[in-house]
Amino acid sequence: MDINNSVALVTGSNRGLGRAFAQRLLERGARKVYATARRPETVDLPGVEVLPLDIADPASVRAAAEAAPDVSLLINNAGISTGTDLVTGSLDAVRHELETNMFGHLGMIREFAPALARNGGGAIVNVLSAMSWFGGKGANAYHLTKAAAWAMTNGVRLELAEQGTLVTAVHLGLADTDMAAGWPVDKIAPSDLADAALEGVEAGLAEVLADQWSRDVKSRLPLTPEEFNAAMDRALAALMAT
Repeated sequence: MDINNSVALVTGSNRGLGRAFAQRLLERGARKVYATARRPETVDLPGVEVLPLDIADPASVRAAAEAAPDVSLLINNAGISTGTDLVTGSLDAVRHELETNMFGHLGMIREFAPALARNGGGAIVNVLSAMSWFGGKGANAYHLTKAAAWAMTNGVRLELAEQGTLVTAVHLGLADTDMAAGWPVDKIAPSDLADAALEGVEAGLAEVLADQWSRDVKSRLPLTPEEFNAAMDRALAALMAT
């Protein structure tokens, strides 16, 4: 699809990747950009149409779909990370991450799919992570939710193909946002991530690996679990040493 003259809705538009997506959509000629956030007053980007949205609240998702029936491009960006482990961490925190990072995105897709069909098929972008494919102590709940979101993305892509909706999975390592502020490593600029994702949509791609880290991690998937974990340990040690 063509970003120019599209009508887009971006979740989590008040900062970080979501704000970068909304800004780049405007700069690339989108006719309208719905910028959403749980606290809509925190959206400060000129030129957008602001909507309140909590993707973990089905009633809020339904209200957003009713308020934006002209959407042709849905950017599922909003997400959380609680720093929770699976065995010893809070199960409520694990469930909260799943409700946001996977079920929240799925709920958005279910509500907006009819509008996308009416508006010519359009496209959906799910912002995932290289952590769709690997975990680590202190981040295994996040890994679980991103792996589940990856599987969900692959499933809905098949289900929505008949109505002509492109579903693009976007994977990245770390972006230069508040969520990654504590990591003293190279990070992709939010605007560069948004550009890579939107160019992928215009090219009709099912998957965008936005940085070298995500490309390297995916290349290791054919390894055995033991080989994969050893390779990731080496890669993480090298990353932290730079």
